[in-house]
Amino acid sequence: MIIFDCDGVLVDSEILSCETDARLMRTAGHQITTEDIIHRFIGRPKHAIWAELAEERGQPWPSDLLQQADEILLERLRTELKPVRGITDALQKLDLPRAVASSSGVTKLKLSLEVCGLSDFFGPHIYSAEQVARGKPAPDVFLLAASQLGADPGDCLVIEDSAAGVTAARRAGMQALGFTGGRHTWPTHAARLRDAGAIDVITHMELLPGRLADWKRAA
Repeated sequence: MIIFDCDGVLVDSEILSCETDARLMRTAGHQITTEDIIHRFIGRPKHAIWAELAEERGQPWPSDLLQQADEILLERLRTELKPVRGITDALQKLDLPRAVASSSGVTKLKLSLEVCGLSDFFGPHIYSAEQVARGKPAPDVFLLAASQLGADPGDCLVIEDSAAGVTAARRAGMQALGFTGGRHTWPTHAARLRDAGAIDVITHMELLPGRLADWKRAA
């Protein structure tokens, strides 16, 4: 079974999300850049990111700021979001059971897949961290996806772009393949994924079918 993260793996949304959050945080007087959020928090649930940064700044965010960020991001997704290059062809070639397991909320997750024309590749097997007790780097959302398809965690391969996601996969007893083809990628991105436990890292989705064939032969 193959489990895909969504943001930065299926859809090229990480840069949009991190830009939006950083801009709204700066309006509240917190000096942070898009790159800061990418490097520190990529792959983690949004509410956890905002909560940690509120603690760092020593005061809560304005009551409506997170809602504003969500609304702005959803509109940007509707008008700017693109699928990760090569993912549609890769999914068309995939002959294994598959699911999505994401740190995104349900609304953002479903909208992202619909905008990019990817929903039908996964049917009902689209899972959000909102559906489990703990988000990544905890393994909960990956274990949920595996259980819903009746798969043993040891028979699952996770495709991830974040160290938090790779860590979650490893904690679930799954292998992880890193991906660094999104617009948010930075020079040491692949090394961070390998350090977290990824068995390999690919930079283009055109390489995915071959890597999956290798994984199946080795299983």
